Amino acid sequence: MKAPALPKFNLPKLDFKVLLEDFKTLDPKDPGLWPLIPRIVILAFAFIALLGCAFWFGWSPQLTDLDTKAKEEARLKEEWLDKKKQAINIDEYRKQLVEIDRSFGTMLRQLPNKAEMESMLIDINQSGVGRGLQFDLFKPGVEATKDFYAELPITIRLLGSYHDLGAFTGDIAKLSRIVTLNDIDISPSSSNAKDSNAKDEALSMTMVAKTFRYLDDEEVSKMKKEKASAQNKGGAK
Repeated sequence: MKAPALPKFNLPKLDFKVLLEDFKTLDPKDPGLWPLIPRIVILAFAFIALLGCAFWFGWSPQLTDLDTKAKEEARLKEEWLDKKKQAINIDEYRKQLVEIDRSFGTMLRQLPNKAEMESMLIDINQSGVGRGLQFDLFKPGVEATKDFYAELPITIRLLGSYHDLGAFTGDIAKLSRIVTLNDIDISPSSSNAKDSNAKDEALSMTMVAKTFRYLDDEEVSKMKKEKASAQNKGGAK
């Protein structure tokens, strides 16, 4: 037994000429009498235009604001996690801060004050004399001031054996004050040609020794005033 055939529905064919004429004859004062197809087309365009306006004037700013808030939320969450880690390790950070303060105090005590600089230079000189070295040059340079300390370069040229010169640099490293040796240059001494019977070949060692001292309160205050004055002059230009 065959199943009953379903009824066929034929969609009406669109006659674009008739549709165009329908649009031309529309009465805007009486839309209730408009043909069906023009009403559907106009409603569809109106709906699309309404969606476009809603997106442009309503949804788009809200989406932008939502994206901004999401980024801000991620940033705040990252900051919160960082602060949480710091809070967890606060005791360790305090210990590190105490150690830094202690190390800084130790280093600061290694810097002589202005009155102790002369004895510092004597210590450097005595370190060479004690090793039997001959000072050919010992010339302090111009002192350069930094934030809280001053740096004094000293150009030194010594004559002696390789062993004694090495021992001298070791003695400088053992001083209670901070002294750095820079631009070291070692070369044969001209005295070797005069004394060919010398057991140890004499060498000439030239270097720049830098020693440091901390600035007193008066010097720091004066330096700050000079910096402020220079900045004011620069701003006035």
